[in-house]
Amino acid sequence: MNATGFRRGRRATAGVLLLSLAFAACAPVSAPAQPTTSAAEAAKTTSSGFVCPEPSPRVALTSKQINLFLWTEYVPADIVECFGLVYGIEVNQEYFSSNEELDAKLRAGASGYDIVHPSDYIINVMIRSGLLEKLDTARLTNLKNIDPGYLDLYGEQAEYVSPYQLGTQAIVYDSARVKTPPKSWADLWNPEYENRLVMIDDTRVIIGMTLLTLGYDINTTDPAQLNEAEARLRELASTNVKLWDSDSPKTALIAGDADLGVVWNGEAFLAKQELDTIEYVLPTEGAILFQDGFAVPTGAPHVDAAYAWMNYLLQGDVAWLLLKDYPYTVPNRAALDYAKANQPDVYTAYADSAITNVSPEDLKNTHEVEDVGDALQLYDRVWTEIKGGN
Repeated sequence: MNATGFRRGRRATAGVLLLSLAFAACAPVSAPAQPTTSAAEAAKTTSSGFVCPEPSPRVALTSKQINLFLWTEYVPADIVECFGLVYGIEVNQEYFSSNEELDAKLRAGASGYDIVHPSDYIINVMIRSGLLEKLDTARLTNLKNIDPGYLDLYGEQAEYVSPYQLGTQAIVYDSARVKTPPKSWADLWNPEYENRLVMIDDTRVIIGMTLLTLGYDINTTDPAQLNEAEARLRELASTNVKLWDSDSPKTALIAGDADLGVVWNGEAFLAKQELDTIEYVLPTEGAILFQDGFAVPTGAPHVDAAYAWMNYLLQGDVAWLLLKDYPYTVPNRAALDYAKANQPDVYTAYADSAITNVSPEDLKNTHEVEDVGDALQLYDRVWTEIKGGN
């Protein structure tokens, strides 16, 4: 979904914890009083029926609103709605579908955002360009909930982003429809897969996996290598790619409109829940790692609300919803502990899955997309040519 301006609310995800109000109009004197829900409690229940956790800690806010610029279909609707309810402020949302879209909008002068949601190399690009504020970690008291093993993967980016999720970008396929399962990035060029691939619309990942099939570094700045990758990727795009989709690539897989492709691990996990024949493969050349988080853009008008948002999403009794709605790789230990104790079915589904529950050790055996400086223009040129020609 392309960003078209601030919008309030969002379609609700599957509801949990449905509540009912019971009132006894004429109960006998000896009967126990029926439970009621106070107006304050009702105000902290989302439209799906989810009871909102109280902020811990609760911070004093002077701001009356917060403006969010988030990835499409990535933050649970209940969390967004709860934040507005527990703090009594207006929550405005706008969405983007790629890092490049986010960066381009801020670079073009878009202002008014309090929270942005960058990932991968674009975090460093935005830092270098002065688009992000360095975080005051003393105000992020719930940062202690992040597993140090995962936090290490963020490196210096942790000075600018509050960790949200990590994961891999790799190959997905439907074993019921694909006779020859892919094992490597190079296998995607198999003529058997003509017009059957769904691919995330991600410049660096798709060019990066193409570079890996040629034996090159996914962060190369060599124009000759990128030209070679362009020619090879053009072949794939013109023959085997059916659609590019970073909004909801799982949809095409579940519907049978695509049989295999390149997606994020969380999308593969959700697709498998709907269609058990879905399989996720870490390519022999190595999967591509991503990590993301919330950041405060330079000049944010409601900084106090931004820190309240980041702290709220670091709470274990809030962040556990990621395991249910958008289960990638959750670095929040408090969220996992909470789910294990209070939502055992959700926790078990996540913990038992090799798709989403990736260890820090396994993640270190992947390729990480890095800031390539001015060479990013070369990647943008390749991508423009590929997309324009397909």
